[in-house]
Amino acid sequence: MRFYSYKKTTNSEVMLGVESPMDNSKLLPLAQFGYTTNQMAEFIGNITDQELTGLSTAISDSSSESNESVIESVDKSATVACAPIIYPAQDIICLGINYVEHAKESARFKKEAFGGARPFPVYFSKRVNEAVADGGEIPAYVGLVDSLDYECELAIIIGKDAKNVSEAEAFDYVFGYTIVNDVSARNIQTRHSQWYFGKSLDGFTPMGPCIVTKDEFDMPPKVAVRSYVNGELRQNSNSELLITGIAHIIAELSSGMTLKAGTIISTGTPSGVGMGFEPPRFLKPGDVVACEIDGIGKIKNEVVGES
Repeated sequence: MRFYSYKKTTNSEVMLGVESPMDNSKLLPLAQFGYTTNQMAEFIGNITDQELTGLSTAISDSSSESNESVIESVDKSATVACAPIIYPAQDIICLGINYVEHAKESARFKKEAFGGARPFPVYFSKRVNEAVADGGEIPAYVGLVDSLDYECELAIIIGKDAKNVSEAEAFDYVFGYTIVNDVSARNIQTRHSQWYFGKSLDGFTPMGPCIVTKDEFDMPPKVAVRSYVNGELRQNSNSELLITGIAHIIAELSSGMTLKAGTIISTGTPSGVGMGFEPPRFLKPGDVVACEIDGIGKIKNEVVGES
């Protein structure tokens, strides 16, 4: 199933919907199935696996041709996209340098040596006041940022509170997946010798277009991860190349902290980011960045600000 947060073009209220299995141009509002919250994280935290299976069955039954006239639907064209989880309850947990080729380009940009081994994963947090939807804007912060970069990433959405979870159990705690563009200000990262500030400016977390439930993927997912700038392919890799896999991430983090339902874990970006080119190819006002992951979709965002 593919879950969306959206607004109708006629009002500003956020609504939750699921894509129609009969017509992917339509959304079925979840309220008609008894789920009245308009907060995706709350919906994820409250629905059980059994209820999710029941919802899938109800949606399939109601979307059949015989019942099509009695189910409410809304055309996607009549909606305004929202990020699936607009206001994350906690910072996003991110993985740094989690693809070998990205580790190489990052070391080259920083004029460091990369030994080829990464025995332990690198975790950091990304503050998000409000996630940016597909079609939303990325601020350029001209005068503050002179090296604006993109990072297409597969993000995990935790489905129920996870504590002391083994790798064998890890996928039982996954609700689904979405796309995150981990927008980054490289000059701020370099100046402060850490990632938090340079990745946490307002507008630096495009996310979406939806959350796709885990049953739509292999475990672990093996999906193409791509990004484009102004239509030019920049990143082109696959999540099967993650250095630290999803099961290990969940098991390790949950050994010392509770991963609450709705937690977002962004698994890292492959090579092809702007800093990886010689010379670097950073974003500028007017550029359009697209992040695409097979099985989830694509988000496109324009960089805006004074040139």
